[in-house]
Amino acid sequence: MGRFTDSWRSHLLVTLSGNSEGRPKWVGQIATGDNAGFFGPGSAVWTVHGGMATMVAGIRALLMQTLHPGAMAGVHDWSRYHEDPLGRLSGTIQWLITVTFADTVVAERESGRVAHFHDRVVGTYLDARGEERPYAADDPELLSWVHVVFTDAFLQSHLLWGTAIPGGADRYVDEWATAGELVGVRNAPHSAAELAAQLEAFRSAGTLKSDARVAEAVRFIRYPPLSRGMLPFYRIMFAGAVASIPREYRDMLGLKRSFLPTIWGTRLVLGVVGALLGPSSTSEDAARTRLARIAATKQLEHPSAP
Repeated sequence: MGRFTDSWRSHLLVTLSGNSEGRPKWVGQIATGDNAGFFGPGSAVWTVHGGMATMVAGIRALLMQTLHPGAMAGVHDWSRYHEDPLGRLSGTIQWLITVTFADTVVAERESGRVAHFHDRVVGTYLDARGEERPYAADDPELLSWVHVVFTDAFLQSHLLWGTAIPGGADRYVDEWATAGELVGVRNAPHSAAELAAQLEAFRSAGTLKSDARVAEAVRFIRYPPLSRGMLPFYRIMFAGAVASIPREYRDMLGLKRSFLPTIWGTRLVLGVVGALLGPSSTSEDAARTRLARIAATKQLEHPSAP
């Protein structure tokens, strides 16, 4: 049993971080820098992104992202998700975690890396009306869509499976708007109500559509190339992600909510995964190391300060 647990934990860490120790090389940069970052301990962002529900949030976000034909065209034409799905996942995790826990200089540099990668992502697609339109990854509409669905996925998943959010949902949406602005999002939502309104605006405007590309992407997300030991746990989390998506979007994705208690099952799986990984996050540990160093330096410079 111990050997199975160790093997499963190693597979999980490689999947999430690309490293069997759970500490990819880029985590080291989170310990560098001279400020607390855009968020910090006690923030809504640290709470949400430090929770286990992020595992389900990532699945939900990827599913929802496929419904915008421009975003789907960019993934289809430029992404390497078929050849290296874990590499793409690791790249997304790197940006999310770095912006969450690093100091502002490192977070801005990482956001610049992502923006630079997006510079070459251009092409054309057929919109929901069948008209050909150009797309670019830095298009305001596409940036807004990706930001909205990711923010919504992480918020809703945490509300279902996470702990209390300091300041509530509004504070999380407001804080994470900063991350969107770092990669060029205009008019990012600053409250849960604004987030819901922007998401609904895409649907009510007839922007979203389902087609063969969406079906292919959904199939890939549903049956990813994971190890056999991880697949049963992943399938439960996938079902939980589907159950968390409002019915109007599930219908467009061609997905049905399971009759099984997937919300409860997902909570159980997240508890097991959390126990395997342990209470300590290497990224948060690195951030706290930076903060302790900054505090110690200030104390040396101003020994009489409280």
